[in-house]
Amino acid sequence: MFEEVALTGSTNADLLIRATQGAPEGLWLRADAQDGGRGRLGRSWESPKGNLFASVIVRLRDSDPSPAGLAFVTAVAAYDAVRHMAPQVDIRLKWPNDILTHDGSKLCGILLERAADAVVVGIGLNLVWHPQNLDRKVSDLLTLGGTPPDAQTALEILADAFARYLNIWRLSGLGAIVRHWEGHAHPRGTALSAKLPDGEEVDGLYAGLDDDGALQLRLADGSIRAIHAADVFLI
Repeated sequence: MFEEVALTGSTNADLLIRATQGAPEGLWLRADAQDGGRGRLGRSWESPKGNLFASVIVRLRDSDPSPAGLAFVTAVAAYDAVRHMAPQVDIRLKWPNDILTHDGSKLCGILLERAADAVVVGIGLNLVWHPQNLDRKVSDLLTLGGTPPDAQTALEILADAFARYLNIWRLSGLGAIVRHWEGHAHPRGTALSAKLPDGEEVDGLYAGLDDDGALQLRLADGSIRAIHAADVFLI
């Protein structure tokens, strides 16, 4: 089920309101542009016309795995969608749900927000444009040599992938999704730096994920530290 608007502040904010009013699971809202787009940790997400800005409602069921796993469901769905749209573009996943190019440029932003039994999943994908002069590298599919579809077609591709992985998550659990995620991530041994919520910084080598989706970092002394919440950077 797709709805679209020309301009809104944030598709996530709109669907959070709709969710509290009883809107059903599977409702996607796409905006041609946003003037209040948001990313993780309160960052703004520039949202001019031409890229994909969309959100969907997931209604949690008693039998569902932990809703935190929806971050990984969204990541693998977005990965598959981008591969479908631009198979010639080399991409990989970085924990928990970043889609990066081979040189570490970010292509996609994902934000999950909850209202009671509803989780609103927002996705911003750079199809034909990316912001300049940020403190991190970003890019878009057109710049990378792809021929991206229009935003509505891109959404339909993404929605199909999301529905498929949501079903796997519900039937087989997060472990099955984590295995998909690991298959598309940067190689084990990749150097990472994790900035924890309390400000501590932990450097180590990527050693995979555990079945709950926690990032496993191998530290200099050979021990493994599980990271459950952090901002993670390639070193």
